[in-house]
Amino acid sequence: MDRRLTPFSGTKAHISLLGKVEAQAFTEGHPARLIAGVTDLLKTPGGDRDRQVLYGERVLVIDHQDGLAFVMADKDGFCGWLPEAALGPDHPVTHRVKTGFSQLYEGPKVQARDLVALPFAALVEVLEEEGKFARTPEGYVPLAHLEPVETLASDPVKVAESFLGTPYLWGGNSRGGIDCSGLAQAAMLACGTPCPGDSDLQAMAGTEVAPQDLRPGDLVFWKGHVALVSGPDEIIHATAAYMGCVREKLSAAEARILAEGYGPITHRRRLSNR
Repeated sequence: MDRRLTPFSGTKAHISLLGKVEAQAFTEGHPARLIAGVTDLLKTPGGDRDRQVLYGERVLVIDHQDGLAFVMADKDGFCGWLPEAALGPDHPVTHRVKTGFSQLYEGPKVQARDLVALPFAALVEVLEEEGKFARTPEGYVPLAHLEPVETLASDPVKVAESFLGTPYLWGGNSRGGIDCSGLAQAAMLACGTPCPGDSDLQAMAGTEVAPQDLRPGDLVFWKGHVALVSGPDEIIHATAAYMGCVREKLSAAEARILAEGYGPITHRRRLSNR
């Protein structure tokens, strides 16, 4: 079983794993939502970051240990540990943040104290509009930064372009820092296309595409890396080579990565036929 996608903390497991793993206890878990802007999802308690989860995203809580919770993310099934303090009760959501970042304010004015920085794709429940602000149970968000959750982007390339200049961060999933698979996932999910969290998992999604049939929105993979095709012989990717999200010629990236010893392209995948 893939540790990243297996809701088993090592002691407690989701009921779906009954008879498949040896656990001290099994549980149906309980849903919760993130109340921190961006939260690291850790491999082990106090361990390295695997991925990140964002404000308002729903997780299923499986286990607790020393102030940490073991959870499974709704958006992609990714499992890991995070601080219990980052979690709040489950609730409906109506809108998402459409800008790189927004703010949750204490009151409906720009001079109000800001409470939490809300990243792109953060989810909120809008109760009513007050002037230029949306009132949520936790505070106020500028209406100009929100869109209904039913509204989907039509072009993953445009979503990826909005991340250009973002610093590279291993396991990152926001404009504060993002990695290659985080960028690919953000672009796909914004368009309503399911997408796993890590590049090796993404390389198994969708359908394989011949080199001559690549089109904008397709994904190109190397061992441990993924890039989004943005045009003829052009990609957008978050890469440690430049420590940021950049636009690059596909042929130049292919030659550079090969020269660096990371091998040739391994997959070309199309996750959506839109």
